[in-house]
Amino acid sequence: MKIQCHAIVPRLFRLTGAIVRTLAMACAAALVAGGAHAQQFPSRPIKILIGYGAGGGTDSLARLYAAKLQEVLNTPVVIDNKPGASELLAAQPVMNAAPDGYTLWIGTGGALAQNPGVRRDLPYDVLKNFTPIALLAEAEAVLILKPGVPVSSLPELVDYGKANPGKLNYGSGGIGSGNHLQMEYLISVTGASFTHIPYKSEAEITRDAMAGNVDLSMITAQFAVPLVTEGKVKAIAVTGAQRLKSLPNVPSVAEAGGSALKSMGSYTFFGLMGPARMPAPVVQRLNEAFNKVSAMPEVDQRMREVMFLRPKVAPPEEYRQYLERELAKWRELSKTVKIGTS
Repeated sequence: MKIQCHAIVPRLFRLTGAIVRTLAMACAAALVAGGAHAQQFPSRPIKILIGYGAGGGTDSLARLYAAKLQEVLNTPVVIDNKPGASELLAAQPVMNAAPDGYTLWIGTGGALAQNPGVRRDLPYDVLKNFTPIALLAEAEAVLILKPGVPVSSLPELVDYGKANPGKLNYGSGGIGSGNHLQMEYLISVTGASFTHIPYKSEAEITRDAMAGNVDLSMITAQFAVPLVTEGKVKAIAVTGAQRLKSLPNVPSVAEAGGSALKSMGSYTFFGLMGPARMPAPVVQRLNEAFNKVSAMPEVDQRMREVMFLRPKVAPPEEYRQYLERELAKWRELSKTVKIGTS
Protein backbone atom coordinates (compact mmCIF):
# COMPACT_ATOMS: atom_id res chain seq x y z
CA MET A 1 0.00 0.00 0.00
CA LYS A 2 1.36 3.37 -1.02
CA ILE A 3 1.23 6.04 1.69
CA GLN A 4 0.04 9.38 0.32
CA CYS A 5 2.32 11.65 2.38
CA HIS A 6 1.32 14.69 0.39
CA ALA A 7 -2.25 14.17 1.64
CA ILE A 8 -1.47 13.20 5.27
CA VAL A 9 0.96 15.96 6.17
CA PRO A 10 -1.47 18.87 5.66
CA ARG A 11 -4.05 17.00 7.72
CA LEU A 12 -1.52 16.59 10.55
CA PHE A 13 -0.75 20.28 10.47
CA ARG A 14 -4.45 21.09 10.56
CA LEU A 15 -4.93 18.66 13.48
CA THR A 16 -1.95 20.07 15.38
CA GLY A 17 -3.22 23.57 14.86
CA ALA A 18 -6.63 22.58 16.19
CA ILE A 19 -5.05 21.06 19.31
CA VAL A 20 -2.97 24.18 19.92
CA ARG A 21 -6.04 26.39 19.50
CA THR A 22 -8.02 24.19 21.90
CA LEU A 23 -5.27 24.28 24.52
CA ALA A 24 -4.92 28.03 24.16
CA MET A 25 -8.65 28.50 24.60
CA ALA A 26 -8.60 26.23 27.67
CA CYS A 27 -5.72 28.19 29.23
CA ALA A 28 -7.47 31.47 28.50
CA ALA A 29 -10.65 30.17 30.08
CA ALA A 30 -8.72 29.06 33.15
CA LEU A 31 -7.13 32.49 33.49
CA VAL A 32 -10.49 34.19 33.17
CA ALA A 33 -11.98 31.79 35.72
CA GLY A 34 -9.07 32.43 38.10
CA GLY A 35 -9.47 36.17 37.70
CA ALA A 36 -13.20 35.90 38.27
CA HIS A 37 -12.57 33.78 41.36
CA ALA A 38 -10.25 36.44 42.75
CA GLN A 39 -12.76 39.20 41.98
CA GLN A 40 -15.53 37.28 43.74
CA PHE A 41 -13.32 36.32 46.70
CA PRO A 42 -14.29 36.52 49.47
CA SER A 43 -18.00 35.91 49.20
CA ARG A 44 -18.48 34.37 52.66
CA PRO A 45 -16.80 34.45 56.12
CA ILE A 46 -13.13 33.54 56.47
CA LYS A 47 -11.96 31.38 59.39
CA ILE A 48 -8.43 31.74 60.78
CA LEU A 49 -7.19 29.01 63.12
CA ILE A 50 -4.47 29.58 65.70
CA GLY A 51 -2.72 27.05 67.92
CA TYR A 52 -3.07 28.98 71.19
CA GLY A 53 -5.85 29.90 73.60
CA ALA A 54 -7.69 33.18 73.90
CA GLY A 55 -5.86 36.09 75.51
CA GLY A 56 -2.31 35.13 74.56
CA GLY A 57 0.08 36.93 72.25
CA THR A 58 -0.81 34.96 69.10
CA ASP A 59 -4.52 35.37 69.83
CA SER A 60 -4.14 39.13 70.32
CA LEU A 61 -2.28 39.46 67.03
CA ALA A 62 -4.82 37.35 65.14
CA ARG A 63 -7.77 39.32 66.50
CA LEU A 64 -6.11 42.63 65.66
CA TYR A 65 -5.79 41.49 62.04
CA ALA A 66 -9.27 39.99 61.96
CA ALA A 67 -10.89 43.27 63.02
CA LYS A 68 -9.09 45.23 60.30
CA LEU A 69 -9.47 42.55 57.61
CA GLN A 70 -13.24 42.70 57.95
CA GLU A 71 -13.02 46.30 56.75
CA VAL A 72 -10.50 45.58 53.98
CA LEU A 73 -12.17 42.41 52.63
CA ASN A 74 -15.74 43.40 53.47
CA THR A 75 -16.52 40.01 54.98
CA PRO A 76 -16.57 38.52 58.51
CA VAL A 77 -13.24 37.09 59.70
CA VAL A 78 -13.51 34.61 62.58
CA ILE A 79 -10.69 33.46 64.86
CA ASP A 80 -10.88 29.80 65.90
CA ASN A 81 -8.63 28.90 68.86
CA LYS A 82 -7.25 25.34 68.73
CA PRO A 83 -4.60 25.23 71.48
CA GLY A 84 -2.33 22.26 72.04
CA ALA A 85 0.10 19.80 70.45
CA SER A 86 2.59 22.46 69.37
CA GLU A 87 -0.03 24.09 67.10
CA LEU A 88 -0.81 20.80 65.37
CA LEU A 89 -4.49 21.03 66.34
CA ALA A 90 -4.70 24.23 64.33
CA ALA A 91 -2.48 23.13 61.45
CA GLN A 92 -4.17 19.84 60.58
CA PRO A 93 -7.69 21.17 59.85
CA VAL A 94 -6.18 23.77 57.52
CA MET A 95 -3.97 21.18 55.82
CA ASN A 96 -7.09 19.09 55.11
CA ALA A 97 -9.38 21.99 54.13
CA ALA A 98 -10.49 22.96 50.64
CA PRO A 99 -7.86 25.27 49.06
CA ASP A 100 -10.34 28.08 48.51
CA GLY A 101 -8.95 30.68 50.93
CA TYR A 102 -11.73 30.44 53.50
CA THR A 103 -9.82 28.31 56.04
CA LEU A 104 -6.43 29.72 57.06
CA TRP A 105 -3.83 29.35 59.80
CA ILE A 106 -1.68 31.93 61.55
CA GLY A 107 1.30 29.91 62.72
CA THR A 108 4.38 30.87 64.72
CA GLY A 109 8.04 30.24 63.96
CA GLY A 110 7.88 27.25 66.29
CA ALA A 111 5.36 25.38 64.14
CA LEU A 112 6.50 26.74 60.78
CA ALA A 113 10.28 26.38 61.07
CA GLN A 114 11.79 25.34 64.40
CA ASN A 115 9.90 22.12 65.07
CA PRO A 116 9.74 21.06 61.40
CA GLY A 117 13.48 21.66 61.27
CA VAL A 118 14.49 19.60 64.29
CA ARG A 119 11.74 16.97 64.45
CA ARG A 120 10.98 14.00 62.23
CA ASP A 121 7.62 13.01 63.72
CA LEU A 122 5.43 15.84 62.45
CA PRO A 123 2.58 14.81 60.10
CA TYR A 124 3.11 17.75 57.76
CA ASP A 125 5.68 19.33 55.48
CA VAL A 126 5.38 23.11 55.72
CA LEU A 127 6.13 23.84 52.06
CA LYS A 128 4.35 20.82 50.56
CA ASN A 129 1.17 20.68 52.64
CA PHE A 130 0.53 24.42 52.93
CA THR A 131 0.51 27.55 50.81
CA PRO A 132 2.58 30.45 52.24
CA ILE A 133 0.44 33.59 51.97
CA ALA A 134 1.85 36.42 54.09
CA LEU A 135 4.56 37.15 56.65
CA LEU A 136 2.88 39.20 59.39
CA ALA A 137 5.43 40.01 62.08
CA GLU A 138 8.65 39.12 63.85
CA ALA A 139 9.08 38.98 67.62
CA GLU A 140 12.22 39.32 69.68
CA ALA A 141 13.34 37.87 72.99
CA VAL A 142 15.70 39.22 75.62
CA LEU A 143 18.62 37.28 77.05
CA ILE A 144 18.32 37.96 80.78
CA LEU A 145 20.53 37.09 83.76
CA LYS A 146 19.70 36.99 87.43
CA PRO A 147 21.55 39.52 89.61
CA GLY A 148 24.86 38.08 90.75
CA VAL A 149 25.82 36.25 87.59
CA PRO A 150 29.40 37.50 87.05
CA VAL A 151 29.02 38.70 83.44
CA SER A 152 27.70 41.90 81.91
CA SER A 153 27.70 41.23 78.17
CA LEU A 154 27.05 38.47 75.68
CA PRO A 155 30.76 37.94 74.85
CA GLU A 156 31.49 37.64 78.59
CA LEU A 157 28.65 35.13 78.97
CA VAL A 158 30.01 33.01 76.11
CA ASP A 159 33.52 33.12 77.55
CA TYR A 160 32.23 32.16 81.00
CA GLY A 161 30.22 29.28 79.52
CA LYS A 162 33.33 27.97 77.79
CA ALA A 163 35.58 28.31 80.85
CA ASN A 164 32.96 26.89 83.27
CA PRO A 165 30.99 24.30 81.27
CA GLY A 166 27.58 23.56 82.73
CA LYS A 167 28.06 25.79 85.77
CA LEU A 168 25.33 28.24 84.76
CA ASN A 169 21.83 26.96 84.04
CA TYR A 170 19.22 28.32 81.70
CA GLY A 171 15.45 27.98 81.86
CA SER A 172 13.16 27.25 78.94
CA GLY A 173 9.46 26.72 78.35
CA GLY A 174 10.09 23.00 77.86
CA ILE A 175 11.94 20.65 75.54
CA GLY A 176 11.48 21.82 71.98
CA SER A 177 10.10 25.22 72.99
CA GLY A 178 11.26 28.39 71.26
CA ASN A 179 13.58 29.51 74.04
CA HIS A 180 15.04 26.01 74.38
CA LEU A 181 15.90 25.84 70.69
CA GLN A 182 17.20 29.40 70.52
CA MET A 183 19.49 28.80 73.50
CA GLU A 184 20.71 25.56 71.94
CA TYR A 185 21.41 27.47 68.75
CA LEU A 186 23.48 29.99 70.71
CA ILE A 187 25.34 27.16 72.44
CA SER A 188 25.93 25.34 69.16
CA VAL A 189 27.47 28.28 67.29
CA THR A 190 29.53 29.69 70.19
CA GLY A 191 30.75 26.53 71.93
CA ALA A 192 29.57 27.71 75.34
CA SER A 193 28.04 25.20 77.76
CA PHE A 194 25.01 25.75 80.01
CA THR A 195 22.73 23.32 81.86
CA HIS A 196 19.16 23.17 80.57
CA ILE A 197 16.26 23.38 83.05
CA PRO A 198 12.91 22.88 81.27
CA TYR A 199 9.83 24.57 82.74
CA LYS A 200 6.19 24.25 81.74
CA SER A 201 5.73 27.83 80.57
CA GLU A 202 7.43 31.15 80.06
CA ALA A 203 5.50 32.54 83.02
CA GLU A 204 7.22 29.98 85.28
CA ILE A 205 10.65 30.94 83.94
CA THR A 206 9.87 34.59 84.58
CA ARG A 207 8.84 33.86 88.16
CA ASP A 208 11.97 31.83 88.89
CA ALA A 209 14.19 34.37 87.16
CA MET A 210 12.85 37.04 89.52
CA ALA A 211 13.35 34.69 92.46
CA GLY A 212 16.96 34.00 91.42
CA ASN A 213 16.34 30.28 90.88
CA VAL A 214 17.54 30.28 87.28
CA ASP A 215 20.77 31.88 86.08
CA LEU A 216 19.74 32.94 82.61
CA SER A 217 17.01 32.60 80.04
CA MET A 218 15.79 33.95 76.76
CA ILE A 219 12.23 35.20 77.17
CA THR A 220 9.99 37.23 74.92
CA ALA A 221 10.20 41.01 75.13
CA GLN A 222 6.62 41.20 76.38
CA PHE A 223 7.66 39.35 79.56
CA ALA A 224 11.22 40.62 79.78
CA VAL A 225 10.92 44.39 79.33
CA PRO A 226 9.00 45.04 82.60
CA LEU A 227 11.49 42.93 84.58
CA VAL A 228 14.46 44.74 83.07
CA THR A 229 13.05 48.24 83.52
CA GLU A 230 12.20 47.45 87.16
CA GLY A 231 15.75 46.19 87.77
CA LYS A 232 14.68 42.67 88.73
CA VAL A 233 16.92 41.07 86.09
CA LYS A 234 19.66 42.36 83.82
CA ALA A 235 19.51 42.18 80.04
CA ILE A 236 22.62 41.59 77.95
CA ALA A 237 21.19 41.15 74.44
CA VAL A 238 18.03 41.03 72.37
CA THR A 239 17.57 38.60 69.49
CA GLY A 240 17.63 39.78 65.89
CA ALA A 241 19.61 42.49 64.16
CA GLN A 242 17.99 45.56 65.72
CA ARG A 243 17.72 46.93 69.24
CA LEU A 244 14.34 47.20 70.90
CA LYS A 245 12.91 50.69 71.18
CA SER A 246 11.88 49.86 74.75
CA LEU A 247 15.45 48.75 75.65
CA PRO A 248 17.63 51.15 73.66
CA ASN A 249 20.79 50.46 75.69
CA VAL A 250 20.68 46.68 75.21
CA PRO A 251 22.56 45.55 72.07
CA SER A 252 21.15 43.06 69.61
CA VAL A 253 22.63 39.57 69.40
CA ALA A 254 23.89 40.46 65.91
CA GLU A 255 25.76 43.45 67.39
CA ALA A 256 27.08 41.79 70.51
CA GLY A 257 27.65 38.23 69.36
CA GLY A 258 29.96 38.76 66.44
CA SER A 259 29.77 36.98 63.10
CA ALA A 260 28.87 33.63 64.67
CA LEU A 261 25.49 34.90 65.85
CA LYS A 262 24.50 37.13 62.92
CA SER A 263 22.52 34.21 61.47
CA MET A 264 20.51 33.73 64.67
CA GLY A 265 17.77 36.03 63.42
CA SER A 266 14.59 36.95 65.22
CA TYR A 267 13.27 34.93 68.12
CA THR A 268 10.09 33.94 66.29
CA PHE A 269 7.71 35.10 63.59
CA PHE A 270 4.05 34.91 62.67
CA GLY A 271 2.91 33.85 59.21
CA LEU A 272 -0.33 33.19 57.36
CA MET A 273 -0.71 29.78 55.71
CA GLY A 274 -3.44 28.17 53.67
CA PRO A 275 -3.97 24.64 52.32
CA ALA A 276 -1.73 23.46 49.50
CA ARG A 277 -2.66 24.26 45.89
CA MET A 278 -4.54 27.50 46.55
CA PRO A 279 -5.32 29.54 43.39
CA ALA A 280 -2.66 32.20 42.83
CA PRO A 281 -5.21 35.05 42.46
CA VAL A 282 -6.73 34.21 45.87
CA VAL A 283 -3.28 34.03 47.48
CA GLN A 284 -2.45 37.43 45.99
CA ARG A 285 -5.75 38.92 47.19
CA LEU A 286 -5.14 37.72 50.74
CA ASN A 287 -1.51 38.80 50.69
CA GLU A 288 -2.45 42.31 49.62
CA ALA A 289 -5.16 42.51 52.29
CA PHE A 290 -2.85 41.39 55.11
CA ASN A 291 -0.05 43.66 53.93
CA LYS A 292 -2.49 46.57 53.88
CA VAL A 293 -3.41 45.87 57.51
CA SER A 294 0.27 45.57 58.51
CA ALA A 295 0.95 49.00 57.03
CA MET A 296 -1.87 50.76 58.88
CA PRO A 297 -0.35 53.33 61.31
CA GLU A 298 -2.58 52.28 64.19
CA VAL A 299 -1.74 48.60 63.68
CA ASP A 300 1.98 49.34 63.37
CA GLN A 301 1.94 51.38 66.58
CA ARG A 302 0.00 48.80 68.59
CA MET A 303 2.19 45.94 67.42
CA ARG A 304 5.43 47.76 68.21
CA GLU A 305 4.52 49.50 71.46
CA VAL A 306 2.04 47.10 73.08
CA MET A 307 2.82 43.67 71.62
CA PHE A 308 6.59 44.25 71.11
CA LEU A 309 6.29 42.92 67.55
CA ARG A 310 7.80 44.17 64.31
CA PRO A 311 5.22 44.26 61.47
CA LYS A 312 6.37 42.79 58.16
CA VAL A 313 5.18 43.25 54.59
CA ALA A 314 6.25 40.74 51.91
CA PRO A 315 4.83 39.18 48.73
CA PRO A 316 4.05 35.43 48.82
CA GLU A 317 7.23 34.32 47.04
CA GLU A 318 9.44 36.35 49.40
CA TYR A 319 7.63 34.81 52.36
CA ARG A 320 8.23 31.33 50.91
CA GLN A 321 11.95 32.10 50.61
CA TYR A 322 11.94 33.33 54.22
CA LEU A 323 10.46 29.99 55.30
CA GLU A 324 13.04 28.08 53.27
CA ARG A 325 15.90 29.91 55.00
CA GLU A 326 14.44 29.35 58.46
CA LEU A 327 13.82 25.66 57.82
CA ALA A 328 17.38 25.22 56.53
CA LYS A 329 18.79 26.89 59.64
CA TRP A 330 16.94 24.62 62.05
CA ARG A 331 17.62 21.49 60.01
CA GLU A 332 21.30 22.30 60.28
CA LEU A 333 20.96 22.65 64.05
CA SER A 334 19.21 19.28 64.24
CA LYS A 335 22.45 17.62 63.13
CA THR A 336 24.12 18.54 66.42
CA VAL A 337 21.23 19.05 68.87
CA LYS A 338 18.88 16.24 69.85
CA ILE A 339 15.78 17.37 71.72
CA GLY A 340 14.07 14.07 72.48
CA THR A 341 11.19 14.51 70.04
CA SER A 342 13.26 14.17 66.87
